[in-house]
Amino acid sequence: MIKKIPQRQCMGCRERKNKRDLLRVVRTVDGTVKLDFSGRLNGRGAYLCPNPECLKKARKTRALDRCLEVEIPAEVYERMEKEMEAKPHE
Repeated sequence: MIKKIPQRQCMGCRERKNKRDLLRVVRTVDGTVKLDFSGRLNGRGAYLCPNPECLKKARKTRALDRCLEVEIPAEVYERMEKEMEAKPHE
């Protein structure tokens, strides 16, 4: 029997990809927004390609704001961009 591979849509480029190939952005229970490299944090999640360009597109279209149902400050986007560049996705 073939195992089904979970698919998620990138909020930047809007392409459907394997869940393991994407980074998860989480709005935690206390309302903070951060990258979830483990994919296991509690909270509302959205997915992005591990590409800073997709983060820029999602920021421009405010896709993450809508998906996570919270206004994301510019400092959070800048921090996520630095984290994304510092820790490349496996």
